[in-house]
Amino acid sequence: MGMREMVEELRQQKEKIRAMGGEARVVRQKDRNKLTVRERLDILFDPGSFLEIGAHATPYYEGPFSQDPPAPADGCVCGYGKINGRPAACIAYDFTVMGGSIGPVGEVKATRIRELALKWRMPVVWLIDSAGARVSGASADPSQISRFADSGYLFREQVVMSGVVPQVAAMVGPGAAGTAYIPGLADYVPMAKGVSSMALGGPPLVRAVVGEKITEEELGGSGVHNRESGVADGEFETDRDVIAAIKEYLSYFPSHCEEHPPVRDAEPPAGDSERLLDIIPENARRAYDVRQVIKHIVDGGRFFEIKPLWARNIVTCLARVEGRSVGVVASNPMHLGGVLDVDSSDKAARFINICDAFRIPLLFLVDVPGFLIGSKVEKAGIIRHGAKMLYAVSSATVPKVTIVLRKAYGAGYYVMCGRAYEPDYIAAWPGAEIAVMGPEGMVSIFANKMLEALPDDERRQAMAGMAENLRPHISPYKAAGYGAIDDIIDPRDTRQVIARALEYAARKRVDRPFRRREVSPV
Repeated sequence: MGMREMVEELRQQKEKIRAMGGEARVVRQKDRNKLTVRERLDILFDPGSFLEIGAHATPYYEGPFSQDPPAPADGCVCGYGKINGRPAACIAYDFTVMGGSIGPVGEVKATRIRELALKWRMPVVWLIDSAGARVSGASADPSQISRFADSGYLFREQVVMSGVVPQVAAMVGPGAAGTAYIPGLADYVPMAKGVSSMALGGPPLVRAVVGEKITEEELGGSGVHNRESGVADGEFETDRDVIAAIKEYLSYFPSHCEEHPPVRDAEPPAGDSERLLDIIPENARRAYDVRQVIKHIVDGGRFFEIKPLWARNIVTCLARVEGRSVGVVASNPMHLGGVLDVDSSDKAARFINICDAFRIPLLFLVDVPGFLIGSKVEKAGIIRHGAKMLYAVSSATVPKVTIVLRKAYGAGYYVMCGRAYEPDYIAAWPGAEIAVMGPEGMVSIFANKMLEALPDDERRQAMAGMAENLRPHISPYKAAGYGAIDDIIDPRDTRQVIARALEYAARKRVDRPFRRREVSPV
């Protein structure tokens, strides 16, 4: 056979590979409102930049599940290219081929990609649409069962890559068993609404093992993981929206931990800074949405929220100030009064750790009444979970800026980067209160016996009067007078002082004592 004939044969093979699982399976994929794996890659990567590796991979066996060609690309398309002009690697599972299950050869390809991503220091994106570990091979080749003993490199390698390069696990379909741990170890996990799911065991296995009859959506759909478990970081309408979110997320990050985040041209914030004078209500008990404050501080009023539907009493988001990436941790009085609980502590701690790993400065916007108390949260481990946040903010060595908007009470003040936690700049708005607890709480402790002796109406009036007498002693002028904060600022100047602090703190260097490794309160 001459070269021309061999090239023609190659072309035909590649056409078969690009046909994926065949027309019928592709139609079924689209009927589920899902893109094919190759359509997803075309959208994710800059045109003409994607270089596929291992396209000719096939399983070790041929049997009742084999196709022509047998399992194109072994159900896993791997390669690298450019996302918005910057290199990135991708491992994408093809549900039209054996349910996108993880086969031995496909995993060899994926291992190759992870190896290159670590060596070349570029982000890794998983597009997960997979039934999990492949078990169908056992019907054709029982030796496949024993190959399980030589598996598991994937998760160890994810841990090795953690904090070195950004890792994104996008759920654009199911992710069962093995493929469910990929998002568990990734930095960012977006999910497509209605078509994606994560679970350690699918509905048939759950029913067989624990006798629970449940649907895939009820077990681990996007609603479950975005609103209840907190495993996911965002819920999006379609595959295209998920991919757009991946691109936006990565735009805030460096390609690896030894680079600084990319700097863009600065943009003015949304709206007039005068609006900042009116966002916080005069009544200290009234709520407001802290997102309105963020919008009036960051470039273009735009921010990319992480876990917006879970633990809503705290907002974690990526934004830019004068073109520089910044991670915002903000109390949100709109939900539970902004009090910190188990979930919000976990949410903030994880976000702080990710920002610190990739040199993204942190901005804390504080209006926190402290930690939630009571038997329910104690049984849920509030001390352990609160310690995670305390540990994260203490460990972070990136530039840190703290602005107290209205109140900062007790340990809530500590974990929101209070004075002892190395903020590079800490300031308060006029009227802010910094104290071990609110004045009402103080009164209820030191005047407890006297108040108990009074009738209800008199007790309320007496408590309110004593609280007002205490309030001047926790004003920001007291804290500034003791040197506990750097300044009291006009809210309209907030953006300018943050930008200036971040500019100078970019030179920051913090040396910690040697240790083998941290012992964090996980």
